[in-house]
Amino acid sequence: MLSLNDISVRIAGRLLIDQSTVQIVPGARVGFVGRNGVGKSTLFHAIRGELPTETGSISIPPRWRVGSLAQEAPDGPESLIDVVLKADLERAALLHEAETAHDPHRIADIQTRLVDIDAHSAPARAAAILSGLGFSTADQARSCSEFSGGWRMRVALAATLFAAPDLLLLDEPTNYLDLEGTLWLEDHLANYPRTVIVISHDRDLLDTSVDQILHLDRGKLTLYKGTYSSFEEQRATREMLDAKHAKKQMDERKRLQAFVDRFKAKASKAKQAQSRVKMLERMKPVTALVTQDVREITFPTPDKILSPPIIAVDGVSVGYDPAKPVLNNVTLRIDNDDRIALLGSNGNGKSTLVKLLAGKLPPFSGKVVRADKLSVGYFAQHQTDELDLDGSAYDHLRRLMPNETETKVRARTGAIGFSGKAGDTKVSSLSGGEKARLLLGLATFYGPNMIILDEPTNHLDIDSRAALAEAINDFPGAIIMVSHDRYLIEACADQLWVVADRAVTPYDGDLDDYRRSVLTARGMRASGRDRNERSNGKPARAKSEKRVPLKQKISTAESEIARITGIIEKIDAALALPDLFKRDPKQVAQLTKARASAADALQRAEDEWLEASSSYDEATG
Repeated sequence: MLSLNDISVRIAGRLLIDQSTVQIVPGARVGFVGRNGVGKSTLFHAIRGELPTETGSISIPPRWRVGSLAQEAPDGPESLIDVVLKADLERAALLHEAETAHDPHRIADIQTRLVDIDAHSAPARAAAILSGLGFSTADQARSCSEFSGGWRMRVALAATLFAAPDLLLLDEPTNYLDLEGTLWLEDHLANYPRTVIVISHDRDLLDTSVDQILHLDRGKLTLYKGTYSSFEEQRATREMLDAKHAKKQMDERKRLQAFVDRFKAKASKAKQAQSRVKMLERMKPVTALVTQDVREITFPTPDKILSPPIIAVDGVSVGYDPAKPVLNNVTLRIDNDDRIALLGSNGNGKSTLVKLLAGKLPPFSGKVVRADKLSVGYFAQHQTDELDLDGSAYDHLRRLMPNETETKVRARTGAIGFSGKAGDTKVSSLSGGEKARLLLGLATFYGPNMIILDEPTNHLDIDSRAALAEAINDFPGAIIMVSHDRYLIEACADQLWVVADRAVTPYDGDLDDYRRSVLTARGMRASGRDRNERSNGKPARAKSEKRVPLKQKISTAESEIARITGIIEKIDAALALPDLFKRDPKQVAQLTKARASAADALQRAEDEWLEASSSYDEATG
C-alpha cells in the first residue's frame, strides 16, 4: 500500500500540499486531477524520494519497484525494441549472466527465475507495446536516433510500460500521443495489473482507465472512488453540503459573538461570555465552496459569412517532395459551419493537410479554390516557439493594434484571458496553458472564417478544455481540428475524416467504432501479422514494403533460436555431471524444469521463423 501520512510539501516558500493523508491500495488505478500549478507533479517528485516532505511521511512497500516516464527521450544507435527490452533490468541482467554462467546450481537458478518472470515472451510483449503506440515492425528495428523527440518520448513511455513497475507514475502521458495512441493507452491502463497513478486532463482516459480519482485542491488531497464522471457528481454534492455547513457555522459564530459582545462587560455574565469565547476558539472553520471560475475562451465572430463552399479541393497532390507526395488525389469541400476532426496516426499527413487548407503549403498538382476574402486562423502547439519570451500578452496585442488606444488594447488583452497584471506578465513566466490561451487569441485575432486547431488541448486543464469546447461550438465559422482528446472531438465534431495511405476519406462510424478498429489493427500487428488493416478499401502496400518487416522478423527469430539453443546446451551439460541425480535431486528438478521452459521457447521461436519465412516467400513470389 502507498501511504501518504499527514504530509505537507512546500516549494520556494509556497505550501502546495497541507497536512494530507491518503492510502492507495495495491492494484488501484488512480487518476490524479487538479488545476494546473497546484502541485500534482510535485507530489510525484516526493513519492519518488526526489523531494522531502515538510511534515509527515510517505510509505511504500520495500519490495515495490516505482517507475515513471523518463524526463529525457532515449537516443543513440540502439534499436527501439532493444531500448524497450533493456527497461526490464532484472531480465537483462539474468540474460547477460546466463551467457557466462558455468555453475550448474546458478544456471538452474537463472533459468528458473527467467521462467518466473516470463522472460522468453518479452520480445513479443515489447513489440506489442511499441505497436500499440504507433511503431510498425520495421520502425522497431530502426535506431532511436532516427526519430524526432516526440516519437522518442513514445519509446520512453513504451519502456516504462514494459518494465511494469509495482507503482507506475505517469504525468500527462498523452501529450506525446495522437488519438490512436491515446486510445490504445486507455485500454492498456484499464488492464494494468499493478498500481498506477496517472496525472491527466483527458476526460475520456479518466472515465475509461481508472477506478479512483485523487483530487488536489487548495492544498488538500481527497480520494474518491469511481471514474471522473462519478468524481464530478460526488464533489458537487460534497461542496454543496460544505457550503450549507459553512453557512450554518457562520450563523452560529455570529450568535456566539453577539452574546460575548453583549455580556462580556457584565460581571454576572462574564463566566458565560468567557465560555462562548472558548467555544469560538475551538470552532474550526469549515471551508466553504470557493468558486474557481475558469476564464472563458472566445473566438471573434467573422465580419462576413461567405458563400459555400469556402474551400474546394479537387485532385490535389501535396507534400514536401514532388517525387514523394504525402497526400495524393485529394478531393474535398469545406462549408461555413463544418466541424471536422481529422483522424489518423501521426506521420500519415494530417499536418500536411491542414497546412494545405491554411494556404501554407502549395499543391504539386490539382486545384484548390478558396472563397473570396477567406480568412483562416491557424493554431499549432509548436508555435509557442514563435512567441516573444521577453514580451507580455499586452505587448503581443499592441503589435497587432499599433494605432489603437491603451484602453482598447487592454480590453482586447483581457478578452483573451489576460486582464490586469496578467497582461503584463512576461511570456517566459507563463504556464503552458496560459501560452496556449495567448496563441489561441493571436491566431483568431482578425475574426477568421475558418479556424484550424492542431492539438489545442496540450497543457490545458479539464475545465479549460471544456471552455475551449464551448468556444468551438459557439463559433459561427468552420472548424478543422486535430486532437488526441476524444472528449473534445465528441463534443464538437460532426464529421470525421481519416488521413491514411496518402488519402483523405470520410469515416462513416463514430469514435467508438474507430476505437475498436484501432485496437484491433494494433493488436494484430502486435501478434506478428503486420499487414494493412485499413477499412477504406485502398490497395495494400507494395510487396517490396512488406518484405522489410518480414526480413527483420526472420533475423530476430534466428537470433532467438541461436540464443535459446545455447541455453539448452548449457543445461544439458549441467545435467550430464556425474552423480548429480544422487547428490542433488532438487537441483536436477530445477534444471529439468528450466530445460522444458527453454524447449517451449525454442519451439515458439522456430514457429515464428517458419511463419515469417513463409510470408516472405509469398511476398517475393
